[in-house]
Amino acid sequence: MSADVTTFSQRLPRPGETIHGDRLSLVLGGKGANQAVAAARAGAPTALIGCVGDDLFHDLVLGGLRDAGVVVDGIRTAPGATGVAHIRVDRATGQNDIVIVAGANGALTGADAERQLHAMGAAAGDVLLLQLEVPLETSVHAARVGAELGLTVVLDPAPAMELPDELWPSLTAVTPNESEAALLTGIPEGSSDAAEQAVRWLAGRGVDHPIVTLAERGLVGIWADEVRTLPAIPADAVDTTAAGDAFAGALGAALAAGLSWGEAIRRGSAAGAYAVTVEGASPSLPTAAQVDALLAGMK
Repeated sequence: MSADVTTFSQRLPRPGETIHGDRLSLVLGGKGANQAVAAARAGAPTALIGCVGDDLFHDLVLGGLRDAGVVVDGIRTAPGATGVAHIRVDRATGQNDIVIVAGANGALTGADAERQLHAMGAAAGDVLLLQLEVPLETSVHAARVGAELGLTVVLDPAPAMELPDELWPSLTAVTPNESEAALLTGIPEGSSDAAEQAVRWLAGRGVDHPIVTLAERGLVGIWADEVRTLPAIPADAVDTTAAGDAFAGALGAALAAGLSWGEAIRRGSAAGAYAVTVEGASPSLPTAAQVDALLAGMK
C-alpha cells in the first residue's frame, strides 16, 4: 500500500525538461490497497495484510482503506516511511509512468502473512490476491500458505520481475500484461500469438487459469478448460493507472461470490474498462453497480 502522489499534465516532460502541470492529487494507493478497495467496492468482504509507516501518510492510508470498507486489522505499523508511488499522467493519451518507493511495504514478512491468514480464519473458497510490491519471498510464502489452506490464489505479477519455479504450483491464476508476460516466460511480445504462447507456458508450470491482459485488445486466458479470448470493452481512456488493480479486485470479488471463471473474468474486464475513464488510482475503482451498468450497456 502507498500514498499515491499523481501529477496530471498535457504531456510528459522530456529528460531534463520542466513543464507546468494541470493538477496534483494525493490519495491512498499501491497495488495491494487498490485491489483491496476494488474488491470491497465490488461487494466482497475484504481484509488487507500489509505494513504502513509511522509518518504523515499513516492516517491517509488507513483512513482511505477504512472508508472503502476494508478491514485493516492485518496491517502492522513499521518504523519509518510509508510506501509512496509517484505517478505522472499524460492527459492527451491517458498513459502514465510510475516510480515506486517501497517504504514500509519492504517490512512485510512471510511470517506476517501466514499469521494474519490464520488469524482471519481464511478457508477454502476464499480468494487471496497477491502482487509484488512487497518482498518477493513474502509473496511466495503467502501463496504457498494460501494454497495449503485451499484458497483461490491470484497473483498480479507487478512490478514485473523473474519469479521462482516453486511459486507457480501455488497459484490458481496469474494475470500479467503483455510486457510482464514476456519477462516471465521469455516469449517476446509483438507476434500475433505471443499471448496465447505465454498462457500455455504458464499453464505448463501448473497455473490453472493464466490470463494475459492486452489493454484495448482485450485478454487471452484459460477458463472452461480451453484457451479463450475476450475482447476489450471500449472506453475513452483518461488515466490508465489502476486499471489492472480494478481488474484483479473485481475478479477476486466475483470468484469469492461463487461466479464462474468466465463471468468473473468478464466482470474484471469491465472494472478495468471503467477505471481508465476516471482520473486517479483509488478514485477510479468501480462499485458493483457501476460494473453492472457498464455490462448492461454492452448488451
